[in-house]
Amino acid sequence: MSGLWFEDLTEGLVVEHATRRTVTETDNVLFTTMTMNPAPLHLDHAYAETTEFGRPLVNSMFTLALVVGLSVPELTLGTIVAQLGLDEVAFPAPVFHGDTVRVETEIVSVRASGSRPDAGIAVFAHRARNQRNEVVCTCRRTGLMHRRPTGPDR
Repeated sequence: MSGLWFEDLTEGLVVEHATRRTVTETDNVLFTTMTMNPAPLHLDHAYAETTEFGRPLVNSMFTLALVVGLSVPELTLGTIVAQLGLDEVAFPAPVFHGDTVRVETEIVSVRASGSRPDAGIAVFAHRARNQRNEVVCTCRRTGLMHRRPTGPDR
């Protein structure tokens, strides 16, 4: 397990995630078609050339999934019970094929669960940047986190 237990999550902690990911055209085409989003801005180079972007945009839902995924190893791998929600999602700049995305996460708040004594609730603020240091995605994610196991079975 490489994720952090609820007790390890302190408000204000910032984690710079080690893994970065260069987005490929294949990523975009596969994700876009698998999720039934036929928007030509993601799939049609000729159409995309006529837009203000001049080339296909990476599907923003792929970007969001990538941002959360890049945070998993250092934050929630093996220590999350469930993702409870995503809030305040924004895409201030587009992602294009060939962009490399990196993520940092700040722990915004933590509190004990009112119904589960073995868990707590944490709110994570994710910020993703491309290789030009432009912010390409921000979001808040709420997770129900396991408390550190105690006792002989630990």
